[in-house]
Amino acid sequence: MARTPNPGSRDRGGDRRNERERDDEFVDKLVHINRVAKVVKGGRRFAFAALVVVGDGKGRVGFGTGKAREVPEAIRKATEQAKRGLVRVPLREGRTLHHDVKGHFGAGRVLLRTAPAGTGIIAGGPMRAVFETMGVQDVVAKCTGTTNPYNMVKATFDALESIMSPRMVAARRNKKVGDIVSRRESSMGAVGGAVAGDAADASAD
Repeated sequence: MARTPNPGSRDRGGDRRNERERDDEFVDKLVHINRVAKVVKGGRRFAFAALVVVGDGKGRVGFGTGKAREVPEAIRKATEQAKRGLVRVPLREGRTLHHDVKGHFGAGRVLLRTAPAGTGIIAGGPMRAVFETMGVQDVVAKCTGTTNPYNMVKATFDALESIMSPRMVAARRNKKVGDIVSRRESSMGAVGGAVAGDAADASAD
């Protein structure tokens, strides 16, 4: 008697393959791991807390934290939490931010600035991990507050979530994208002309 295959087994296999493919598109970086020791009768009991940043290199990024008795388990929990809380950040030309932006969380203060091609990622450790996993190639970032990695990452995400592309601004103002972009380019040209004029005056003096 011929044995009929179970369709449910194929479905489960397909789900596992899809899950592996989704995991392959993400890049995760361990930002910080903290060890806590609890003194009990008979010795110390250690616990670990991990901070992980996950991104797809195409504008989606998220962060998560996890606690466990073992380091791999803490990292796994943080990675799963990061994948559940992904945010999409619009990128200009797929390499940098659309505009300068500030963010803060607690005592953490960060300033993110756009940069021309070839600048690279100029940022501290926790912020660098966020930009690398997100796919940003050129950016200048500065932290002016605490250097706590948790607050730095949360302040960076606070700044990234407020970034808006010209398409988003045009949709909110009921205008065309060309009007927004042309106005931005004209303002940048005016600023460049003013800077050049100041430099010429200084050299003449």
